[in-house]
Amino acid sequence: MSAGANLVSFVTIGVLVGCGVTLLLERSLSRVLLGVILIGNGVNLLIVFGGRAGDPPVVGVGDESAMSDALPQAMVLTAIVITFGFTAFLLAISYRSWYLTGDDEVPDDIEDREIVRRAARREVSAADLASEPAVADPQQVDAPAPPREEDRG
Repeated sequence: MSAGANLVSFVTIGVLVGCGVTLLLERSLSRVLLGVILIGNGVNLLIVFGGRAGDPPVVGVGDESAMSDALPQAMVLTAIVITFGFTAFLLAISYRSWYLTGDDEVPDDIEDREIVRRAARREVSAADLASEPAVADPQQVDAPAPPREEDRG
């Protein structure tokens, strides 16, 4: 068995990143937090395995051509700090959401609900401010929105 990276290592990295992306797409902030942690760990392992294996990178101790590359280790240390800061930020947001609402699920936006409602009724979601009429405008595929009852009376 070689001392370098092998297939099991890269499959583990793929599983970590895949599970992290799956968790990142959830609506619960605690799952998003776990997804960020898994993605961060997977990417850190990928960076470490991307470096050249060899002797410790200390100048004057051994042959310079046999030394390992110190850049991946420095990048991983930086990535660990960034992931830790982002994790602390998401943890604070999750705690604040739990404190205010009793739940850590991200609710729908009011604007998103309005867009879904208008799409279901096949209304134009934005006003067309161009000078040409709607019939001559090739980009406007929907008919203009019917006037609302509040606007009529």
